[in-house]
Amino acid sequence: MPTKPFGLAVKAVLRDEAGRSLLVRRSRANRDSVGAWEWPGGKCDPGEAFDSALRREVQEETGLLVEAVALAGATEFELPMVRVVLLCLETRILGGVPALSDEHDRFEWVPFREFARLDIPAHVQRFMLGFADRQAHGGAPALAEGP
Repeated sequence: MPTKPFGLAVKAVLRDEAGRSLLVRRSRANRDSVGAWEWPGGKCDPGEAFDSALRREVQEETGLLVEAVALAGATEFELPMVRVVLLCLETRILGGVPALSDEHDRFEWVPFREFARLDIPAHVQRFMLGFADRQAHGGAPALAEGP
């Protein structure tokens, strides 16, 4: 059986002045994980630099202009047709007016200690909850974590 190709996706870890993280809730416009909370982001287009994809995806999904400042961590998961490498990047908000795309129906600034109460997509749940737990307890982010 041939191996699945790899795809690259990015997610933005945005924080407000209180240290809370911006999460968006998946709308009915999505095929899966409807109602689940995630960081804004998405797939990189072929040939697109991952930091450019991050800026584009965050602006499309939230209306905010951001820049990547550090790697928060990485993980991988499988979808039916592709193996996804997911880079999560710490970002800084440069401007913009909050506005949601059709992909999401709500956004919320959530303290890291409250991530465990949320419905988070299964394929990134372990990574996001582990990252949130380390942030809530003053630890350093994980640079890589498996599925």
